[in-house]
Amino acid sequence: MNSHPPVLAGTRILVTAQRRSADLASALQRRGAQVEVAPALGVESHIDEPSLIARSRALIKNPADIVVVTTGVGFSSWLETAETAGLLPQLEKALRQARIVARGPKARGAIQAAGLSPDWVAESETSAEMGEFLVAEGVEDQRIFIQQHGAGDDGLTGTLTDAGATVTTLVIYRWGPPPDPDALRRSILETAAGQFDCVTFTSAPAAAAWIQEAQDCGVLGDVQALVAADRLLVATVGPITAAPLVAAKLSPLVPDRGRLGALIRAVVLFYSDEDHATEVVDGQLRVRASAATLDHVVLPISPSGLEVLRLLASRPGAVASREDLLEVLPGDSADPHAAEVAVARLRESLGNLRVVKTVVKRGYRLDVVQESS
Repeated sequence: MNSHPPVLAGTRILVTAQRRSADLASALQRRGAQVEVAPALGVESHIDEPSLIARSRALIKNPADIVVVTTGVGFSSWLETAETAGLLPQLEKALRQARIVARGPKARGAIQAAGLSPDWVAESETSAEMGEFLVAEGVEDQRIFIQQHGAGDDGLTGTLTDAGATVTTLVIYRWGPPPDPDALRRSILETAAGQFDCVTFTSAPAAAAWIQEAQDCGVLGDVQALVAADRLLVATVGPITAAPLVAAKLSPLVPDRGRLGALIRAVVLFYSDEDHATEVVDGQLRVRASAATLDHVVLPISPSGLEVLRLLASRPGAVASREDLLEVLPGDSADPHAAEVAVARLRESLGNLRVVKTVVKRGYRLDVVQESS
C-alpha cells in the first residue's frame, strides 16, 4: 500500500459554485476526492458593457470622492473591460484620486494587485458595515461609485443616498439561473439520498438558491437529517456564505478565514480527523457515502459490503444480528443466509484484513481496537 494515500480518497464531494469551480474541484481531486460540479447559480459577466464603459468615462471625466469595491473578481473584470476599451490608464488615474473602500480581503487583494491602495476594508465582508462606516464619517454631497457584487444592490445604495450622497452603481456581473438546472436538481436528489459526503458553498446567494431548490424538490428535510446524523458535511468559504445554511439548520463547517484555500484545508482536516474514523485491528476504517477506506486506502468492496460496514461502523464494537444486516442490504430477503453470504463476500474482498468478526450465535461486529483500562 502507498504509505501516504490521499486523505480524501473514497470521498464524494459536490461543488455548487460556478466561479472558480475548476480551481476548487481540482484541489479536492488532487487530495483523492471524487468531485461533481453542479452550480446553484450562473454568473452573467459584463452586464450592459456599453453602460459600464460610459460610467467609467464619467468617472474619468469627473473623479469620484469614494469608490466602493465589493468583490475582487468584479473589480478585476472592471479594469479588464476598461483596458479593452483603451481606458485603463485614465481609469487608474481617476481611482487614485478617490478614497477606495473594500468589502473584505478578496476585494482588497484585487485593489492591491492593480497597484492601488484601499483606504479602508470592511473585514466583516458585509455591505451593512461599509454603510455604517461611511455614513458615520459623513457622505453628504459626496460622489460615490459602487461596484456591485453578483446579487445586485443590497441596500448600500439607499443607505448612502439617504445620507446625502450622489451614488452611481457599476454592474460587472450578476447572478443568473443555474447553467444546468437538471444537473442541479439531480445532484440535490443524490445528496438527499446520501450519495455525497460533502457539499461545498462559496457564495451566500448560491447557498440560498440551493436550499430553495432542495425545498422545491421536497428533500430539504432529508438533507437536514443527514447533516444531523453526521452523514453529510456542509462546508462554506466563510461566515457570510454560511448564513443561509445556518438559517436552514444545516450546521455548516466555516473556516476561520474566508478563502478558498481555507475551505479546502477545513475539509481535509475534517476528513483526516481520527474522531471520524473507527480504529479496527488493521487500521483506521472510514465509511463514506459510496466507498470505505482503511488508512485512506479505498477498499475493494461491493455496495452490499459497504452497507454491512456502514451498519457495523455506526455502532463500533456492538454486535449486529443477521436480521439487522438484512434490513440494510439491498433487496427484501428475509433469509438469514443472505446476511451470511454478504459477510462472506465482504471478507473475501478484504482478503487478509481483519475487519469483521463473527460473534457465535449472535451475529457480527467490527474487530475494533480495545481500549486499555
